[in-house]
Amino acid sequence: MILLVTDWGQAWTMAGVSVGVVFLILVLLVLVLQVFSLVVSSKKTVKAATPVAAKVKPAAQVAQADEAAVATAVYLYLNGRHDEESGVLTIHVNDHSLWHEELNDRL
Repeated sequence: MILLVTDWGQAWTMAGVSVGVVFLILVLLVLVLQVFSLVVSSKKTVKAATPVAAKVKPAAQVAQADEAAVATAVYLYLNGRHDEESGVLTIHVNDHSLWHEELNDRL
């Protein structure tokens, strides 16, 4: 019965307006973010690009503890001593909660 009373023209108009408003807000958000990125990029000073090799630590500066941790992890992985899951899921169902036990203690 409600289908006969509904003004479908108005319903489609409301749907179109709501989708249009959301789309307009998304477009405005993209434009605002573009403006902010232009402002931030214009304020950054252009630095000379440092080569990647300068950022990487030489092997001599790597701590011995780090080397030992990596070596131990590789050794355990290659020798099959890592955790192995059984794949069995065990669920213990408790039919009585603590509320039930307290009630029985009072009676």
